[in-house]
Amino acid sequence: MDLKKFFVVGLSYKHASLSIRESFSLSLQSSNLLLKNAKKNGVSELIVNSTCNRTELYGMAYQKEELIDLLCVYTKGNIKLFNKVGYSFEGSNAINHIFRVGSGLESQILGDFEIIGQLKKSFYQSKKHKMTSSFLERLVNNVIQASKRVKTETGLSSGATSVSFAAVQFILQNVKNISDKNILLFGAGKIGKNTCENLIKHTKNDHIVLINRTKEKADKIAGKFKVIVKPYSDLSTEIRKADVLIVATGAENPTINEELIHNSKPLLIIDLSLPRNVVKEINEIDQVSLVHIDELSKMTDETHAKRKKYVAKAQEIINEVKLDFNIWLNNRKYAPFLNAIKSHLEKPISNSEWMASKLTGQVASYLKKNPENASAAMDLLVDLFELELKENVKT
Repeated sequence: MDLKKFFVVGLSYKHASLSIRESFSLSLQSSNLLLKNAKKNGVSELIVNSTCNRTELYGMAYQKEELIDLLCVYTKGNIKLFNKVGYSFEGSNAINHIFRVGSGLESQILGDFEIIGQLKKSFYQSKKHKMTSSFLERLVNNVIQASKRVKTETGLSSGATSVSFAAVQFILQNVKNISDKNILLFGAGKIGKNTCENLIKHTKNDHIVLINRTKEKADKIAGKFKVIVKPYSDLSTEIRKADVLIVATGAENPTINEELIHNSKPLLIIDLSLPRNVVKEINEIDQVSLVHIDELSKMTDETHAKRKKYVAKAQEIINEVKLDFNIWLNNRKYAPFLNAIKSHLEKPISNSEWMASKLTGQVASYLKKNPENASAAMDLLVDLFELELKENVKT
């Protein structure tokens, strides 16, 4: 495998605004189409990782431009804009970047542990499209291993380490008597589920309402957490009652617009979706406050400085696990040679005397030409063939 053909291309919150990240975001349908057609663009292996913080492609290609083209074809972005805010990594630098992303070191909220779940989900999506390999599988498994160690062996994941937790912290800091308020959570995906768990744990509110387009999915969450599930048809009615509305629908187009808002009291709306699922015009309605992901991520909390102290330790762990991966990767280059030997030895030998003579002659020639390696070579052959050496006896 030529590691120089392994690339990471993408963009993130570091240089791309929320609106630009929206342009390059990939829905499940779009990422499936991209994976389905990737091989036509000369991409043999590929993982698509699209989150609220970043959109990245990890793949084997002849040139990085093939991946950039794919990203632009299946999103609303374009090459000119990508060249302005995007980035790319090659070979070992690409591998290191994926380790850092999976361990939360590149997250908008330092130490965000939700990213590793998203990476695993992306890998299995690629596997369904037969776009993975032993290389990508080993890489993802090692990244998962590093992520677990970083979480358990450092304090990097202490405090507000996810968007969902940051949303709940924002609510606690800005809404008084939250345990008595009406909270409506719209969306029952991964972020919605995590938000629900954090709401239950930190707000002490026992009448949180959950709505999802698919009620069965909401019922499943309700079975684990004490929330009240309402049908999608009740959305407008429940918004009227709400003091806090959290939107985690993850749809391609807005799910909350001005027509659904008929408030007669202050309403805080937190949009955790990318692309944004709440139209920006809602912010112009009296007594309505709209907060997006990037605003939450800019929150400063007292644990942030503590988490930064663990970055060096986290990188040490990454380097340890990455070393194991590199050893495995280096050993792979011997596989074709060893498989060829195994295949040849499994064939029936029609002329064993001829083979013995040929092998002995080749070994003798090697020993004469490489005297500095002769001892090691002979030791290997003695162990391999369980040879019993006899000294030459002069008569």
